Amino acid sequence: MGDHRHLRLGTSRALLLAALVLASAPLALPARGEGQTQQVISTVSVGGGPAGVAYDPAKGEVFVTDLRNKTVDVISDATNAVVARVKVGTGPAGVAYDPKGEVFATNALDNTTSVISDSSDTVVASVKVGGGPTGVACDPSKGEVFVANYLGDTVSVISDSTNSVVATVAVGRYPYAPIYDPAHAEVFLTNALDNTTSVISDATNEIVATVGVGGGPTGGALDPAKREVFVADYLGGTVSVISDETNTVVGTVKVGTHPTDVAYDSPDGEILVTNAANDTVSVISDATNTVVATVKVGGQPSGIDYDAAKGEVFAANNADGTVSVISSAPASTSSSVPEFPAAYLPAVALIAIATAALGSRRLRANS
Repeated sequence: MGDHRHLRLGTSRALLLAALVLASAPLALPARGEGQTQQVISTVSVGGGPAGVAYDPAKGEVFVTDLRNKTVDVISDATNAVVARVKVGTGPAGVAYDPKGEVFATNALDNTTSVISDSSDTVVASVKVGGGPTGVACDPSKGEVFVANYLGDTVSVISDSTNSVVATVAVGRYPYAPIYDPAHAEVFLTNALDNTTSVISDATNEIVATVGVGGGPTGGALDPAKREVFVADYLGGTVSVISDETNTVVGTVKVGTHPTDVAYDSPDGEILVTNAANDTVSVISDATNTVVATVKVGGQPSGIDYDAAKGEVFAANNADGTVSVISSAPASTSSSVPEFPAAYLPAVALIAIATAALGSRRLRANS
């Protein structure tokens, strides 16, 4: 068992190294789509290495995890300025909003999830989860939060009433991001090393289906209008489209290099995908499953989320410490200089390398 685990970690590190070599090569930017209206209207400086993004509709704020500074930065969507910085654990990665008025942020390097009150912008609880937690999603119907444990090959299910783990679900290898589907009360969970997406019933916390997708699936988003789940295939340069009725792939969309995260824009019926190696966001029409626009953003965009109140999209640029605000409205000239310019790796690779190294050291110590 010990030898098998060491082999698994070694193989995955080799795969991730290959991905990084590709990411570091010079790449031509994709052409912008004809008739494109989406554009960056503002750039918000947050510093450090912004990774995950979550929109809080109750307060009109956007929460961004900051890998370098060990914080979650709070941006007002009224001013596009940082209004608070919340100190959390080590290696904050994923973030999700819970309608009870809390924000859950995973800390990949200390195996915890911080619970932040959005009324006070303070940490009110820290929940111990599995190894290398990355993505997180809220299931408001059950009052539960699903955390993907990247090194643990599990998903921790947290009750948001007690802030404690109430179940642990074994999934595929290197689970990265959960996506909640309220229509079926299911959670779609990407498994980065298996090239699969697990479908978990929130009633039983059991896997009810496993869907083969593209290479190295990472982030994803639900399109409730079409009942489809869009999954970014980080190594494949594609987005896999899964029907939540049949749990099968019904389309594959070619996007940029190293797509990392996905957001759904409901009024426009569009899917937005960050391309970490191209410094772009691809805009996909859900009517045709084709790329209709490509938006140039900051360095190595990682997490992304949609702000329904303002019709804007926030994309975290991991390499230059900024967040790009995308809208179809006329562009403004407002921008700010990054506080900590640095050449960061894409968030998915940075977290993977750090957590894999930490895990291998722990395994050697225990063997």
